[in-house]
Amino acid sequence: MLIRYKIPKTIIWVVNLFLIFIGIFTFFRVAAFLSFKPDDLGFADTIPSFILGLRYDMKWISIVLLPIILASLLPHLSPFYSELNKRLWTWYLAVMTFFIFFFFGADFGNFAYNRTRLNASALNFVEDAQISLSMLWQSYPIFWLLIALVITVIFIMWLYRRSHIYVTSKTDGLGIPYRRRWFIAGALLLGLFVYGNLSRTPLSWNKAFMFQDNFKSYLALNPLQNFFTTLKFRKPLYNESTARSHFEEMKKMLQLPPTKTFGYKREILPGSSSLESHPNIVLVLCESFSMYKSSMSGNPLNTTPYFDQLTKKGIFFEKSFTPHFSTARGLFATLTGIPDVQLSKFSTRVPESQEQHTIINNFEGYNKFYFLGGSPGFNNFVGLLKNIDSLQMFTEGSLKSVPMNVWGISDKNLFLEANEHFSRQEKPFFAIIQTANNHRPFTIPEEDQDFEMLQVNEDTLELYGFESVQEFNAFRYTDYCFKKFMEKAEKEKYFANTIFVFVGDHGVSGNALKVYPKVWTEQRLTDMHVPLLFYAPHLLKPALRKETVSQVDVLPTVASMLHQPYINTTLGRNLLMPGKENNFAFIISHDEGKIGMVTDDYFYTQNINFKSEQLFPVKSNKLNLTLHQQDSLKALMAKKTIAYYETAKWMLKNNKKKDVGYHD
Repeated sequence: MLIRYKIPKTIIWVVNLFLIFIGIFTFFRVAAFLSFKPDDLGFADTIPSFILGLRYDMKWISIVLLPIILASLLPHLSPFYSELNKRLWTWYLAVMTFFIFFFFGADFGNFAYNRTRLNASALNFVEDAQISLSMLWQSYPIFWLLIALVITVIFIMWLYRRSHIYVTSKTDGLGIPYRRRWFIAGALLLGLFVYGNLSRTPLSWNKAFMFQDNFKSYLALNPLQNFFTTLKFRKPLYNESTARSHFEEMKKMLQLPPTKTFGYKREILPGSSSLESHPNIVLVLCESFSMYKSSMSGNPLNTTPYFDQLTKKGIFFEKSFTPHFSTARGLFATLTGIPDVQLSKFSTRVPESQEQHTIINNFEGYNKFYFLGGSPGFNNFVGLLKNIDSLQMFTEGSLKSVPMNVWGISDKNLFLEANEHFSRQEKPFFAIIQTANNHRPFTIPEEDQDFEMLQVNEDTLELYGFESVQEFNAFRYTDYCFKKFMEKAEKEKYFANTIFVFVGDHGVSGNALKVYPKVWTEQRLTDMHVPLLFYAPHLLKPALRKETVSQVDVLPTVASMLHQPYINTTLGRNLLMPGKENNFAFIISHDEGKIGMVTDDYFYTQNINFKSEQLFPVKSNKLNLTLHQQDSLKALMAKKTIAYYETAKWMLKNNKKKDVGYHD
């Protein structure tokens, strides 16, 4: 049809290429819909997402094809001018196709793991390319995936060539003249597609969030649009005047002493229950320690029977939440008392946020240790750990055990080496042990012959929150490592005067419907819900605590157990403080742009990308409130959530270690 109007060959070829790319982009969107759609969502419900998605796709397809049109304004650069030009433009398309397929493949994997589109957060792992690639290589059939990618690109490249040959065969001998106006018109049309709108404002990333539904929004976006737009979120942004405006609300939430001076620095003196024995502190940051997968939740798979026994002999918080998902963010929140609210980049990697005051430096007379089975350079843990004065690090290269995978030595051997070191100490010590085995590739060391691998059918595993038998056994192996560690520690002199603190670095989303109300699964509270245990059978009276608490509360609680003053400059609170009120935990889902607050009874969320707020019960499946009561509660929790978020943003750049002293 186009030939009939004697349209130039290049324009006809570009139209064919445009249709091929539309097919590729649509294929991936349909695959995402079929693979990840919620059970209660039908295709008809997502038609608006597909329509908007087509507009995003046309934008990026036009960006790819526009150089061909623009170059062809000069006839000797046209892909039909010479055989060399044909090859060069075909290779250009092949490279761009590889680039697009790579993005879509990475996006598909990210969606499968995190239920979000690929975004600029992925650069956090590119900055640790060697470790990240090793983890992928050991966890997935990367070789075969790359072979499949190359074969697919070769096939598409052949399709481009066949399309070129087809256009040539249909137009040769017709005497179609070169008319520049066709190329100008083509460039303008593609430019319009790049702009995306007929109105004054271009098609924006935020347009996808008009659906006020995460899946519908992500279905509309393509990974290219999402990735390149979210690059702007990798720098810390805060407004001090906004943070100041929320100070009165934060004082009430944190139960701060009366003051009109803006600031969160407070010197806290020992209480009547502080321990004068200078107890050692062993803080274990447990990789992917999801509460709903554990025995403590009542999960019938009984994955952590030993740790469950420990919780009955210590102070156990059953509703503890990390502010966010990711190990780097979990380490940051634990050590600083600030939720890592930096979007699209870990604060451990943001130079402006790396210098931080930590309560650990107030533990006077204590040796300080850090144990990690692998490299502390991953996600720049070391950049944050440098804030701890005189910290002795035992990590990759300084441990005796042989590494078993990309994450270094096994958690069992890490615990045993740490225990051996603790047994030689003559001064009080504070130690961080960061585990890693409960993570892909889920390696179980062959040397641990006494660990029994169990086989459970896939349907049962899925019913109780596990994706595979490998993940299930890795979770069980974590419990095995805890047992080996504590059995050794109990035989040492230091044990009687040591407080062991176990907290998950983050949880993992999954099916928790058999153990918790549906909000925990549907709103992904499972990502953040982790066990928190203070265990010291010779020092602490056992207690089961049912109130809502946060990972940022860990260090203030530990510090309050010691008979010495400490300075708190951030958002954590002493969980054992007499008269403590306001049980809550702040939550942020960075990729979804969602912030919220969990209380003992409710979970409130709002989105920072579009106007949307929701309220859910956390103890049942029914919200037993009138509309008026819901509106009132939403307004109250919105005020607290925004105050917390804006304060945390400000703190990321204003909690400098050098600015903290004992007196103003």
